[in-house]
Amino acid sequence: MCSREDMRDAYGDALVQIGEDPRVVVLDADLSHSNKTDIFKKKYPKRFFDVGIAESNMVGVAAGLSLTGLIPFIHTFSVFAVGRVYDQIRISVCYQKANVKIVGTSAGLSDAHDGATHQSVDDVTLARVLPNMTVIAPCDGIEVRKAVRAIYDHFGPVYLRINRMPVPFVWESMENCQFKIGKANCLKEGSDVTIIASGSTVHLAVKAANQTSKIGMKAEVLDMHTIKPIDEDAILKAAKKTGALVTVEEHSVIGALGGAVAEVLGEKYPAPLERIGIKDMFGESALNWGELLNAHNITVEAIVDAAKKVHQRK
Repeated sequence: MCSREDMRDAYGDALVQIGEDPRVVVLDADLSHSNKTDIFKKKYPKRFFDVGIAESNMVGVAAGLSLTGLIPFIHTFSVFAVGRVYDQIRISVCYQKANVKIVGTSAGLSDAHDGATHQSVDDVTLARVLPNMTVIAPCDGIEVRKAVRAIYDHFGPVYLRINRMPVPFVWESMENCQFKIGKANCLKEGSDVTIIASGSTVHLAVKAANQTSKIGMKAEVLDMHTIKPIDEDAILKAAKKTGALVTVEEHSVIGALGGAVAEVLGEKYPAPLERIGIKDMFGESALNWGELLNAHNITVEAIVDAAKKVHQRK
């Protein structure tokens, strides 16, 4: 097996698998090749609908289809998946508790060359605040496959966030990856600091934990794939165990993973917290994804520094 995989390829394969259920229908906003929904289109052409660059209409159509008993999966880039159609998702999907799955690709800064207009720094926050919405950010291709099956089984609105670029595998196999909506996975045990990461940053958190061990700091790593409902039990257990936490995400630190963890700690068990992510600003154009991650300090080195700082605060 290769050391990394494009999350979109994993998603396309997983979508075809659940497509064995005739209730599954797929809608795309003129991005089927980029979103890898063209794989589903090839196998199940009668259940694939390209609505064109009309995202608001796509949400409305999906909501209507869901009310007939179908399970619509709708697709566009993450930056458009929630922000451009917020009102339609709010009223037609979440208010109705419609069984619609919203899949945002090219998440975070991963669409580097298209610049700030195509980079999603606020999508998780927007989705998370909506009542009845579940929000998931898988960490690699294996977890993407697990997440797709889980949201297919789950009844209700879901926002699934997928990166554009190949991401290193965190999990060794499908059997090894235990995925349950709302339950974090502990990837590494530690007693001095807890690093909580989501999505494409989880592999960075694991690398950072391995580096801190070289300086005598034992770091615990949690894969918080579900941002809503957040696993409060895992956060509180970590706070009581290590007394120092770092969150890592490819998103604004306001209102998403870092915000959710801060809310839990503030209400139930105050503990020192450092947040790694995008600092209240837009993205920008770059030659590649790595340049943007470095520019926004979403790196192994930044995580290690944050772990040292929060440990000193403890």
